[in-house]
Amino acid sequence: MTSLPPETQKKLGLVIDLDTCVGCHACATNCKEWNTGGHSAPLTDVNPYSRDPDGVWFNRIHSFEIDRGANGVGMTVNFPRSCLHCEKAACVTVCPTGASYKRAEDGIVLVNDEKCIGCKLCSWACPYGAREFDVTKGVMKKCTLCIDRIYNENLDEIDRQPACVITCPVGARHFGDLGDPGSEVSKLVVARHGRDLMPEMGYKPTNKYLPPRPRKLDPALLGAPLELKPRKTKKGEKILAWVDNLLSR
Repeated sequence: MTSLPPETQKKLGLVIDLDTCVGCHACATNCKEWNTGGHSAPLTDVNPYSRDPDGVWFNRIHSFEIDRGANGVGMTVNFPRSCLHCEKAACVTVCPTGASYKRAEDGIVLVNDEKCIGCKLCSWACPYGAREFDVTKGVMKKCTLCIDRIYNENLDEIDRQPACVITCPVGARHFGDLGDPGSEVSKLVVARHGRDLMPEMGYKPTNKYLPPRPRKLDPALLGAPLELKPRKTKKGEKILAWVDNLLSR
């Protein structure tokens, strides 16, 4: 079995805002695009255009409808799922060959596919379902936090972020050092009461989730007017008002 390093000072990870994620799958698509040619390439696609496609994806998004009851407010929550780069990573400690390992310098959990024997013990140990088995190579694969982007000096500094973060159209994903209490991601976690996923398991995931905010239904709480009154037409705007009325029918 494989040992974990002592608790790392630097803890690179993601902060995912469930309040703003719209479930568009842009993160998953760009993750696949980048990593198809990156550190863990290729990401296998099996029968991609058939009725039963399969393959390796490092990032998957699940959507849930939450019913708050007759007096409450229902909502849709989109939940991105990938490796959480746990401090107490069970996927590492069960590995019989040392293929799964956690880096001491930044806390990223990786797989060395030259050592992986495809026994799948890591996938059974991971409670988050973050491991992906590549059926064509017979090895396990997982999110690398785009290690070949974040340290890539051939890229502009602003682009040295995971592909999922840089492509998110609503800014729901944030990347940084969660071991530094002064980092922007750590401040965000404190301000928005970020949470671990299934903390009772004791694996101490590095990635954090920001919970959805309560919905405000009262217009007064939103700062919106209680009643929308027709706008008075100014001189010279009659033609525009006529067009507006025509198109509003």
